[in-house]
Amino acid sequence: MFSCLPVYLFPCLPVSLYTLPPMRNPYLLAALVLLATLFLSLAVGSVFIPLNELWNILRGIGADTFTFIVWQIRLPRTVLVALAGAALGGSGAAYQGLFRNPLADPFLIGVASGAGLGAVIAMSIQWPYTFWGLLAVPLAAFLAALLTVFVVYNLARVGQTVPTTNLILAGVAFSSFATSLTSFLMLRSTGELRRALGWLLGGVSLAGWDSVLSLLPYLFLGLGVLLFNGHALNLMQFGDDQAQQLGLNVTRRRALLLGAASMSTAAAVAFAGIIGFIGLVVPHIVRLWFGADYRRVIPLSILGGASALLISDVIARVVLAPQELPVGIVTALAGAPFFLWVLRRTKNQGYW
Repeated sequence: MFSCLPVYLFPCLPVSLYTLPPMRNPYLLAALVLLATLFLSLAVGSVFIPLNELWNILRGIGADTFTFIVWQIRLPRTVLVALAGAALGGSGAAYQGLFRNPLADPFLIGVASGAGLGAVIAMSIQWPYTFWGLLAVPLAAFLAALLTVFVVYNLARVGQTVPTTNLILAGVAFSSFATSLTSFLMLRSTGELRRALGWLLGGVSLAGWDSVLSLLPYLFLGLGVLLFNGHALNLMQFGDDQAQQLGLNVTRRRALLLGAASMSTAAAVAFAGIIGFIGLVVPHIVRLWFGADYRRVIPLSILGGASALLISDVIARVVLAPQELPVGIVTALAGAPFFLWVLRRTKNQGYW
Protein backbone atom coordinates (compact mmCIF):
# COMPACT_ATOMS: atom_id res chain seq x y z
CA MET A 1 0.00 0.00 0.00
CA PHE A 2 2.79 2.40 0.91
CA SER A 3 5.45 1.19 -1.50
CA CYS A 4 4.92 4.22 -3.73
CA LEU A 5 4.88 6.82 -0.98
CA PRO A 6 8.64 7.61 -0.86
CA VAL A 7 8.76 8.82 -4.46
CA TYR A 8 5.91 11.26 -3.90
CA LEU A 9 6.88 12.37 -0.42
CA PHE A 10 10.63 12.62 -1.01
CA PRO A 11 11.24 13.36 -4.70
CA CYS A 12 14.48 15.11 -3.74
CA LEU A 13 16.35 11.79 -3.52
CA PRO A 14 17.55 9.56 -6.36
CA VAL A 15 14.88 7.13 -7.54
CA SER A 16 17.43 4.32 -7.68
CA LEU A 17 17.81 4.48 -3.92
CA TYR A 18 14.14 3.66 -3.45
CA THR A 19 14.55 0.37 -5.29
CA LEU A 20 17.10 -1.15 -2.93
CA PRO A 21 16.33 -4.82 -2.19
CA PRO A 22 14.26 -5.19 1.00
CA MET A 23 15.98 -6.42 4.13
CA ARG A 24 14.62 -9.69 5.45
CA ASN A 25 14.92 -8.66 9.08
CA PRO A 26 15.71 -4.95 9.45
CA TYR A 27 15.07 -5.01 13.19
CA LEU A 28 17.74 -7.66 13.72
CA LEU A 29 20.19 -5.65 11.62
CA ALA A 30 19.45 -2.44 13.54
CA ALA A 31 19.75 -4.27 16.87
CA LEU A 32 23.12 -5.77 15.91
CA VAL A 33 24.45 -2.36 14.85
CA LEU A 34 23.26 -0.87 18.14
CA LEU A 35 24.89 -3.69 20.12
CA ALA A 36 28.19 -3.13 18.29
CA THR A 37 28.11 0.62 18.96
CA LEU A 38 27.32 -0.02 22.64
CA PHE A 39 30.42 -2.21 22.99
CA LEU A 40 32.50 0.35 21.06
CA SER A 41 31.35 3.17 23.36
CA LEU A 42 32.23 1.13 26.45
CA ALA A 43 35.66 0.18 25.13
CA VAL A 44 36.87 3.53 23.76
CA GLY A 45 37.97 6.39 26.00
CA SER A 46 40.97 7.86 27.76
CA VAL A 47 41.71 4.28 28.84
CA PHE A 48 41.07 1.71 26.13
CA ILE A 49 39.53 -1.52 27.39
CA PRO A 50 40.11 -4.60 25.21
CA LEU A 51 36.94 -6.34 24.12
CA ASN A 52 37.81 -9.60 25.89
CA GLU A 53 38.40 -7.71 29.13
CA LEU A 54 35.18 -5.75 28.60
CA TRP A 55 33.26 -8.99 28.15
CA ASN A 56 34.73 -10.34 31.37
CA ILE A 57 33.74 -7.16 33.22
CA LEU A 58 30.16 -7.42 32.01
CA ARG A 59 30.16 -11.03 33.23
CA GLY A 60 31.44 -9.86 36.64
CA ILE A 61 34.93 -11.38 36.52
CA GLY A 62 37.05 -8.45 35.25
CA ALA A 63 39.77 -6.37 36.91
CA ASP A 64 38.62 -4.08 39.72
CA THR A 65 39.99 -0.89 38.12
CA PHE A 66 38.34 -1.50 34.77
CA THR A 67 35.16 -2.66 36.51
CA PHE A 68 34.75 0.70 38.24
CA ILE A 69 35.42 2.60 34.99
CA VAL A 70 32.86 0.57 33.06
CA TRP A 71 30.01 0.32 35.58
CA GLN A 72 30.24 3.75 37.20
CA ILE A 73 31.51 6.00 34.40
CA ARG A 74 31.17 4.62 30.89
CA LEU A 75 28.05 2.48 31.13
CA PRO A 76 25.73 5.22 32.48
CA ARG A 77 27.12 7.66 29.91
CA THR A 78 26.67 5.13 27.11
CA VAL A 79 23.10 4.36 28.14
CA LEU A 80 22.28 8.07 28.43
CA VAL A 81 23.72 8.84 24.98
CA ALA A 82 21.86 5.88 23.44
CA LEU A 83 18.56 6.97 25.00
CA ALA A 84 19.05 10.56 23.82
CA GLY A 85 19.81 9.37 20.28
CA ALA A 86 16.75 7.11 20.33
CA ALA A 87 14.59 10.05 21.43
CA LEU A 88 15.92 12.32 18.68
CA GLY A 89 15.62 9.66 15.97
CA GLY A 90 12.06 8.74 16.90
CA SER A 91 10.86 12.31 17.36
CA GLY A 92 12.49 13.38 14.09
CA ALA A 93 10.64 10.67 12.19
CA ALA A 94 7.39 11.66 13.90
CA TYR A 95 7.81 15.36 13.07
CA GLN A 96 8.48 14.55 9.42
CA GLY A 97 5.36 12.40 9.30
CA LEU A 98 3.20 14.93 11.13
CA PHE A 99 4.21 17.86 8.94
CA ARG A 100 4.55 15.67 5.82
CA ASN A 101 7.85 17.42 5.35
CA PRO A 102 11.22 15.68 4.78
CA LEU A 103 13.09 18.62 6.35
CA ALA A 104 11.24 18.68 9.66
CA ASP A 105 13.60 18.00 12.55
CA PRO A 106 13.63 18.90 16.27
CA PHE A 107 16.71 21.03 15.68
CA LEU A 108 15.68 22.71 12.42
CA ILE A 109 12.16 23.71 13.50
CA GLY A 110 13.40 25.18 16.77
CA VAL A 111 11.99 22.59 19.19
CA ALA A 112 15.44 21.66 20.51
CA SER A 113 16.34 25.32 21.14
CA GLY A 114 13.02 25.93 22.86
CA ALA A 115 13.52 22.87 25.04
CA GLY A 116 17.04 24.07 25.81
CA LEU A 117 15.66 27.41 26.96
CA GLY A 118 13.21 25.68 29.27
CA ALA A 119 15.97 23.47 30.66
CA VAL A 120 18.26 26.46 31.32
CA ILE A 121 15.43 28.29 33.10
CA ALA A 122 14.92 25.24 35.33
CA MET A 123 18.68 24.96 35.94
CA SER A 124 18.87 28.62 36.98
CA ILE A 125 16.49 27.86 39.86
CA GLN A 126 19.18 25.52 41.25
CA TRP A 127 17.10 22.45 42.00
CA PRO A 128 18.80 19.94 44.29
CA TYR A 129 20.78 17.23 42.53
CA THR A 130 18.36 14.47 43.44
CA PHE A 131 16.06 12.20 41.46
CA TRP A 132 13.10 14.56 41.90
CA GLY A 133 15.27 17.61 41.26
CA LEU A 134 16.46 16.13 37.99
CA LEU A 135 12.85 15.49 36.94
CA ALA A 136 12.15 19.24 37.02
CA VAL A 137 14.62 19.97 34.22
CA PRO A 138 13.05 17.75 31.51
CA LEU A 139 9.57 18.86 32.64
CA ALA A 140 10.48 22.51 32.01
CA ALA A 141 12.10 21.52 28.72
CA PHE A 142 8.95 19.63 27.70
CA LEU A 143 6.65 22.59 28.40
CA ALA A 144 8.97 24.91 26.47
CA ALA A 145 9.13 22.42 23.58
CA LEU A 146 5.33 22.27 23.39
CA LEU A 147 5.17 26.06 23.31
CA THR A 148 7.78 26.10 20.55
CA VAL A 149 5.82 23.62 18.42
CA PHE A 150 2.66 25.67 18.84
CA VAL A 151 4.33 28.96 17.92
CA VAL A 152 6.37 27.64 14.96
CA TYR A 153 3.50 25.62 13.51
CA ASN A 154 1.08 28.55 13.63
CA LEU A 155 3.64 30.99 12.24
CA ALA A 156 4.39 28.67 9.30
CA ARG A 157 0.83 27.57 8.53
CA VAL A 158 -0.89 28.94 5.43
CA GLY A 159 -4.50 27.85 5.53
CA GLN A 160 -4.43 24.09 6.06
CA THR A 161 -0.88 23.57 4.77
CA VAL A 162 2.58 24.12 6.23
CA PRO A 163 5.02 25.03 3.39
CA THR A 164 8.61 23.88 3.81
CA THR A 165 10.02 27.40 3.44
CA ASN A 166 7.72 28.83 6.09
CA LEU A 167 8.45 26.00 8.49
CA ILE A 168 12.22 26.40 8.23
CA LEU A 169 12.09 30.21 8.46
CA ALA A 170 9.77 30.14 11.46
CA GLY A 171 11.92 27.50 13.12
CA VAL A 172 15.13 29.46 12.53
CA ALA A 173 13.55 32.68 13.80
CA PHE A 174 12.21 31.12 16.99
CA SER A 175 15.44 29.17 17.49
CA SER A 176 17.43 32.42 17.33
CA PHE A 177 15.05 34.02 19.82
CA ALA A 178 15.32 31.08 22.23
CA THR A 179 19.10 30.91 21.85
CA SER A 180 19.40 34.63 22.64
CA LEU A 181 17.35 34.25 25.81
CA THR A 182 19.38 31.19 26.78
CA SER A 183 22.65 33.08 26.31
CA PHE A 184 21.31 35.97 28.39
CA LEU A 185 20.40 33.63 31.25
CA MET A 186 23.80 31.96 31.04
CA LEU A 187 25.63 35.29 31.25
CA ARG A 188 23.63 36.30 34.31
CA SER A 189 24.04 32.96 36.06
CA THR A 190 26.59 32.37 38.79
CA GLY A 191 27.37 28.86 37.62
CA GLU A 192 30.23 27.71 35.44
CA LEU A 193 29.78 29.21 31.96
CA ARG A 194 32.06 26.71 30.24
CA ARG A 195 30.04 23.74 31.46
CA ALA A 196 26.77 25.35 30.38
CA LEU A 197 28.23 26.14 26.96
CA GLY A 198 29.42 22.56 26.58
CA TRP A 199 25.92 21.34 27.46
CA LEU A 200 24.34 23.60 24.85
CA LEU A 201 26.71 22.22 22.22
CA GLY A 202 25.64 18.69 23.03
CA GLY A 203 27.75 17.71 26.00
CA VAL A 204 26.57 14.89 28.25
CA SER A 205 27.23 16.81 31.44
CA LEU A 206 24.80 14.91 33.68
CA ALA A 207 26.05 11.40 32.94
CA GLY A 208 25.18 9.11 35.84
CA TRP A 209 22.62 6.55 36.86
CA ASP A 210 20.41 9.22 38.47
CA SER A 211 20.21 11.01 35.11
CA VAL A 212 19.35 7.78 33.32
CA LEU A 213 16.57 6.97 35.78
CA SER A 214 15.20 10.51 35.55
CA LEU A 215 15.16 10.34 31.75
CA LEU A 216 13.36 7.00 31.47
CA PRO A 217 9.79 8.06 32.44
CA TYR A 218 9.67 10.81 29.81
CA LEU A 219 11.28 8.59 27.19
CA PHE A 220 9.07 5.57 27.74
CA LEU A 221 5.93 7.66 27.60
CA GLY A 222 6.97 9.75 24.58
CA LEU A 223 8.46 7.01 22.44
CA GLY A 224 5.79 4.52 23.54
CA VAL A 225 3.05 6.74 22.12
CA LEU A 226 4.98 7.14 18.86
CA LEU A 227 5.53 3.40 18.50
CA PHE A 228 1.81 2.69 18.77
CA ASN A 229 0.82 5.36 16.24
CA GLY A 230 2.70 4.32 13.12
CA HIS A 231 -0.54 3.45 11.35
CA ALA A 232 -2.00 6.88 12.18
CA LEU A 233 1.07 8.58 10.68
CA ASN A 234 0.63 6.47 7.55
CA LEU A 235 -2.94 7.70 7.17
CA MET A 236 -1.87 11.32 7.67
CA GLN A 237 0.39 11.10 4.61
CA PHE A 238 -2.75 11.14 2.42
CA GLY A 239 -3.94 14.46 3.84
CA ASP A 240 -6.22 15.41 6.71
CA ASP A 241 -9.48 15.05 4.78
CA GLN A 242 -8.78 11.54 3.54
CA ALA A 243 -7.42 10.43 6.90
CA GLN A 244 -10.61 11.75 8.52
CA GLN A 245 -12.70 9.77 6.03
CA LEU A 246 -10.74 6.64 6.95
CA GLY A 247 -11.86 7.03 10.56
CA LEU A 248 -8.91 8.88 12.10
CA ASN A 249 -9.56 11.80 14.44
CA VAL A 250 -6.78 13.89 12.93
CA THR A 251 -6.94 16.83 15.34
CA ARG A 252 -6.79 14.68 18.46
CA ARG A 253 -4.17 12.30 17.09
CA ARG A 254 -1.95 15.14 15.85
CA ALA A 255 -2.04 16.79 19.28
CA LEU A 256 -1.14 13.48 20.92
CA LEU A 257 1.76 12.86 18.56
CA LEU A 258 3.07 16.42 18.84
CA GLY A 259 3.06 16.08 22.60
CA ALA A 260 4.83 12.71 22.51
CA ALA A 261 7.49 13.87 20.02
CA SER A 262 8.06 17.07 21.99
CA MET A 263 8.37 15.11 25.25
CA SER A 264 10.99 12.83 23.69
CA THR A 265 12.94 15.78 22.31
CA ALA A 266 12.75 17.66 25.59
CA ALA A 267 14.03 14.67 27.56
CA ALA A 268 17.01 14.29 25.22
CA VAL A 269 17.83 18.02 25.34
CA ALA A 270 17.50 18.24 29.11
CA PHE A 271 20.15 15.57 29.73
CA ALA A 272 22.32 15.59 26.60
CA GLY A 273 22.15 19.19 25.38
CA ILE A 274 21.11 20.54 21.99
CA ILE A 275 22.13 17.94 19.41
CA GLY A 276 21.18 18.61 15.83
CA PHE A 277 20.58 16.57 12.68
CA ILE A 278 20.14 13.11 14.25
CA GLY A 279 16.39 13.50 13.80
CA LEU A 280 16.88 14.56 10.18
CA VAL A 281 19.50 12.13 8.89
CA VAL A 282 18.45 8.88 10.56
CA PRO A 283 14.78 8.83 9.38
CA HIS A 284 15.94 9.61 5.83
CA ILE A 285 18.35 6.67 5.84
CA VAL A 286 15.66 4.40 7.29
CA ARG A 287 13.22 5.36 4.51
CA LEU A 288 15.82 4.79 1.83
CA TRP A 289 16.70 1.32 3.06
CA PHE A 290 13.48 0.01 4.57
CA GLY A 291 10.56 1.93 3.01
CA ALA A 292 8.18 4.65 4.15
CA ASP A 293 5.77 2.68 6.32
CA TYR A 294 5.81 4.49 9.68
CA ARG A 295 5.07 1.28 11.54
CA ARG A 296 8.62 0.38 10.53
CA VAL A 297 10.18 3.85 10.25
CA ILE A 298 9.50 4.83 13.88
CA PRO A 299 11.12 1.81 15.63
CA LEU A 300 14.04 1.68 13.18
CA SER A 301 14.65 5.42 13.59
CA ILE A 302 14.72 4.90 17.36
CA LEU A 303 17.33 2.15 17.06
CA GLY A 304 19.25 4.01 14.36
CA GLY A 305 19.24 7.26 16.32
CA ALA A 306 20.78 5.51 19.32
CA SER A 307 23.51 3.97 17.14
CA ALA A 308 24.23 7.22 15.28
CA LEU A 309 24.61 9.28 18.44
CA LEU A 310 26.80 6.63 20.07
CA ILE A 311 29.13 6.66 17.06
CA SER A 312 29.20 10.48 17.14
CA ASP A 313 30.01 10.39 20.86
CA VAL A 314 32.90 8.01 20.30
CA ILE A 315 34.29 10.29 17.59
CA ALA A 316 33.91 13.29 19.92
CA ARG A 317 35.96 11.49 22.57
CA VAL A 318 38.87 10.40 20.36
CA VAL A 319 39.33 13.09 17.69
CA LEU A 320 41.11 15.51 20.06
CA ALA A 321 41.96 13.09 22.87
CA PRO A 322 42.48 13.60 25.76
CA GLN A 323 40.29 16.67 25.22
CA GLU A 324 36.64 15.87 24.50
CA LEU A 325 34.51 17.65 21.91
CA PRO A 326 30.81 18.31 22.50
CA VAL A 327 28.97 15.66 20.50
CA GLY A 328 26.74 18.34 18.95
CA ILE A 329 29.72 19.62 16.98
CA VAL A 330 30.28 16.18 15.44
CA THR A 331 26.62 15.73 14.49
CA ALA A 332 26.51 19.22 12.99
CA LEU A 333 29.63 18.62 10.87
CA ALA A 334 28.12 15.40 9.54
CA GLY A 335 24.50 16.52 9.31
CA ALA A 336 24.81 19.99 7.82
CA PRO A 337 26.14 18.79 4.42
CA PHE A 338 23.39 16.16 4.35
CA PHE A 339 20.77 18.83 5.02
CA LEU A 340 22.16 21.09 2.28
CA TRP A 341 22.12 18.18 -0.18
CA VAL A 342 18.50 17.37 0.65
CA LEU A 343 17.57 21.06 0.41
CA ARG A 344 19.23 21.39 -3.00
CA ARG A 345 17.60 18.25 -4.37
CA THR A 346 14.24 19.36 -3.01
CA LYS A 347 14.53 22.72 -4.72
CA ASN A 348 15.64 21.20 -8.03
CA GLN A 349 12.69 18.80 -8.02
CA GLY A 350 10.25 21.65 -7.45
CA TYR A 351 9.01 20.34 -4.08
CA TRP A 352 8.30 23.90 -2.97
